[in-house]
Amino acid sequence: MAKPEAKPAFKPKSKAASARDGGTDANSRLLRFYRDMLLIRRFEEKAGQLYGMGLIGGFCHLYIGQEAVVVGMTAAITAGDVTITSYRDHGHMIASGMDPNRVMAELTGRAAGYSKGKGGSMHMFSRERNFMGGHGIVGAQVPIGTGIGFALRYRHKESDTLLPVCLTYLGDGAVNQGQVYESFNMAELWRIPVVYVIENNKYGMGTSVERAAARTDFFRRGEAYGIPGRRIDGMDVIEVLQAGEEAVAHCRAGKGPYILEMMTYRYRGHSMSDPAKYRSKEEVAKVRAEHDPIDMARKRIMEGHLADEEALKEIDREVKDIVAEAADFAQSSPEPDADELTRDVLLEN
Repeated sequence: MAKPEAKPAFKPKSKAASARDGGTDANSRLLRFYRDMLLIRRFEEKAGQLYGMGLIGGFCHLYIGQEAVVVGMTAAITAGDVTITSYRDHGHMIASGMDPNRVMAELTGRAAGYSKGKGGSMHMFSRERNFMGGHGIVGAQVPIGTGIGFALRYRHKESDTLLPVCLTYLGDGAVNQGQVYESFNMAELWRIPVVYVIENNKYGMGTSVERAAARTDFFRRGEAYGIPGRRIDGMDVIEVLQAGEEAVAHCRAGKGPYILEMMTYRYRGHSMSDPAKYRSKEEVAKVRAEHDPIDMARKRIMEGHLADEEALKEIDREVKDIVAEAADFAQSSPEPDADELTRDVLLEN
């Protein structure tokens, strides 16, 4: 494939802002993973509270329960890699190193938000952190992520150390969309370095995967095109990390795309307007009690003597302070000027 002389398409992330900091092996980074998952959990809980108070408008899809997926996958990538996802995106933003203050400001429609208060929950971006959205249409991010992967490969120079990779997240509800398979075909045909991360939380909107899909082994959906895939326990951050590293290495080697199906679970409804009556309270409670990603990480930390109870309490206090500051920042930030309605609509040369 011909490669023009061009600057990289995307700016690298700040190393200090990523979950991959804090050591070279999974156990030494486990405290960082625990902290990041807890930050996402507390942030989402606060977002739910602000939504209930009427301070967040529009749709709001919380990530509570799925934190291990994005924290583990973010730890598997490096500076120069790119992330794109769907509307359940707050956790991906925070894991990418985006400022919780500005994320919360965007949720509340304030000018200090990442999209100047005009994108809201589903549509905010950060070139600085290589986060390309937040996309509200089911499955629409998949061809976009595939295109980003194509650009990363096309602009890559043989003298560069690493071939950048695009992590493209989608849910089980998006798996049956036609554009997903068009993307799979092109990605394998052109050896595009994209990892498709299917976050299978068992319910698309209010319908279980068993009622919506003829076959539910989604990691096999790329076999017709020759794309390898694996099914992973998406509630175990270490298992996610290890699978993510394998998939990313496959892409970096120029072997094309890879599919990871993360078996995870959301504790809340599809969105804040969903009462989730299609599943029992007992089902949710059982997952919380037996397979919560944060509790599992906490148990591993304690059993491995990586930290004591007081150290974990200090992490909890730190996280609560960050989230409280984000809520205060958002509520005290000004709303965008009315003339912002006509800005960023048309690109003029």
